[in-house]
Amino acid sequence: MSSSRSMKLTVVTASPAVLTEGGARVQEADPIEEAIRSLRAMILAGERYRQALSEQVGLGVTESQAVSYLTVHGDRGQNELAAGLGLSSGAATALVDRLERQGVAERYPHPSDRRRTLVRLTDRGHQVVQESRRWLRAGFRGVAEADLRPLAAHLRSIADRLSERIADADQSDPFRSDDS
Repeated sequence: MSSSRSMKLTVVTASPAVLTEGGARVQEADPIEEAIRSLRAMILAGERYRQALSEQVGLGVTESQAVSYLTVHGDRGQNELAAGLGLSSGAATALVDRLERQGVAERYPHPSDRRRTLVRLTDRGHQVVQESRRWLRAGFRGVAEADLRPLAAHLRSIADRLSERIADADQSDPFRSDDS
């Protein structure tokens, strides 16, 4: 006599790995969390890039940041440079003094306001920018040309939103969720 047994089939599905980031549990498959982790990785790589490039061209990290700021925003007044880099006006004065001593930037009279001066890159400053551009271009190796414009637009959009968040930081709780 054969006995008939019923067989129960249990299907086990693998759930995405649960990762911990800053004490918060997040699902690996969550697209926003993947994007945040990728952005963090890019920021860390950018910080390492800034340190390595600064050493190679003989500048401090803050001087290198100033060169980047002037490259992105063009000639600026010292107060604008200070605000853009999160420096006090005194620290910005010392920074521009160092940039001038290193031959990377120079002050020149504002064209319409004789009380002000502007800061611009010198030829050596533009050489630093060219070296930086070589390093940054390497990061885009393998990215299809057709993807570069949309990628640039996304990067700029993310940078703009982060800059807006920084500007608002004094007026809001930095730990507040955007969902609240």
